[in-house]
Amino acid sequence: MPFPASRVGLELQSSARTLTTREILAYAAGLDATEPSFLDDVQAGGLRALPFQCVSLEWPVLVSSREGMSASLSQEEAIRGVHAIQDSEFHRPLRPGDELRTHGRLVLARATRAGVFTTFKLTTVDARSGEPVITSWSSSIYRGVALDGADAVIDEPPSPPLGTGSALPENATRRTIQISKGAPHVYTECADIWNPIHTERAVALAAGLPDIILHGTATWALAGLEILRAYADSDVARLKRISGRFVGMVIPGETIEVRHAQAGGVIRFEARNGAGALAIDQGFAVLSE
Repeated sequence: MPFPASRVGLELQSSARTLTTREILAYAAGLDATEPSFLDDVQAGGLRALPFQCVSLEWPVLVSSREGMSASLSQEEAIRGVHAIQDSEFHRPLRPGDELRTHGRLVLARATRAGVFTTFKLTTVDARSGEPVITSWSSSIYRGVALDGADAVIDEPPSPPLGTGSALPENATRRTIQISKGAPHVYTECADIWNPIHTERAVALAAGLPDIILHGTATWALAGLEILRAYADSDVARLKRISGRFVGMVIPGETIEVRHAQAGGVIRFEARNGAGALAIDQGFAVLSE
């Protein structure tokens, strides 16, 4: 059945979590982020989470969208949704003991040749003060699904910095990262994000994939981690925004190559899989001074 444009505005189930030291350390270790700034919980100034851990807070809210759309999409149509873009803004670092609440809302549905393009706005706030902590824009494409009604939008992410859609220069920095066979399993447990196409070959093959694939948000986080190391001296508080478009698969056991270049306070990046094809493109990160 078609995706109803009238569902734009749908409020998702909110999710509450008190972030623990254990969760922060596990997430960092799951990305092999072993520097003291990411793993030492007695460091001066205290432990701060990798900002990419926002996706762990947002996952339960996004999963609730399946229930909210159950009257409009069949189960077979719902599982055609693939993560297309992750664009996150960080208002302050995450710390152990933070009491957080994440809210979500469907803010955009647009017909494309591939299917229906949707965007959810996800807002994580300090549960005690109500102050914003993270704002994310998570976009997906429901492949082969038609839109019932005209394109609908009630909110959109801020415009990207100028030039972020252009090709990287030839002298862009390159870093090759080995993705182990067990990387999707480790990320699944450490990020607390489970989708069986990332861990169970039978499910992945049934979905038409060549093998289990690494989570797009894991590739996004690995690229972001390289940016923190290269431009921010591993200071998580300096990352204010990071965005990337998921356009290809990463197969465990292969490598990825992260390419990046700086222009002012903006870093443009992309990630390529073991075959040299783009896995993430139009990536950018914004750093504070």
